[in-house]
Amino acid sequence: MGFDRRKFLKTAGLAALTVAGTPLKSLAQDDSTVIEAVTEVSGLPQEHPITAKRWAMVIDLQKCAEHENIKDCARACHEEHNVPHFDNTKDEIKWIWEEHFEHAFHELENEHLKEKFTHTPVLLLCNHCDNPPCTRVCPTGATWKRDTDGIVMMDWHRCIGCRYCVAACPYGSRSFNWRDPRPHIDKTRPEFPTRMRGVVEKCTFCEERLAKGQIPACVEAAKNDALVFGDLEDPDSKVRQLLKDRFSIRRKSSLGTQPEVYYLV
Repeated sequence: MGFDRRKFLKTAGLAALTVAGTPLKSLAQDDSTVIEAVTEVSGLPQEHPITAKRWAMVIDLQKCAEHENIKDCARACHEEHNVPHFDNTKDEIKWIWEEHFEHAFHELENEHLKEKFTHTPVLLLCNHCDNPPCTRVCPTGATWKRDTDGIVMMDWHRCIGCRYCVAACPYGSRSFNWRDPRPHIDKTRPEFPTRMRGVVEKCTFCEERLAKGQIPACVEAAKNDALVFGDLEDPDSKVRQLLKDRFSIRRKSSLGTQPEVYYLV
């Protein structure tokens, strides 16, 4: 077997830089062979991000009520993102949670509708609005909407805890850490950053999983397609097909926020 010393040193050097955090793309754009070799040598996974022009979620209320979908989805989300568990509602942190239909959609309430939906549980989360009021009031840019796919993001390092975004969000989708959350995490996942006292947090559509080619944790945990996630701009996507074939509602759509979480009724 031949031994190419120059290629070995180049590969080893790039592997060391990769581990140190230097992007491979900027170092060896024209040498795909070396990049593949570095991946093999360093043991780094070859990840293929899932991308979309506009991410959206469709939630089937009937299916969501079956098979304890809501509890499974919330548990998966909170375990994935190191969400703490407190025994009181004042300190509660929630990325995804359950609410009664008449509280989630009080603007749609009437005596006939209530008879059918009074005990229907609804899964709530950040709506990742196309016109999010939370991003306009943040003084530090700690929350913003991504131009690439519409996800409303959070940077906990830039959050100063002013809570303007909490006041601006009409959906109650943001939680504030009144206490240090880390001692109240049942089992910490080192792959995802923990937060600290004095910052706001919320659902981010599992953007870190999308970057690794994985669907959101809540969607993965749901059974029987109770939750469907996809590109709203793709006419062939499953979310578009569901919205075309089924009647759907959105929370407080009259406010002009353009929420991108749809509920099938």
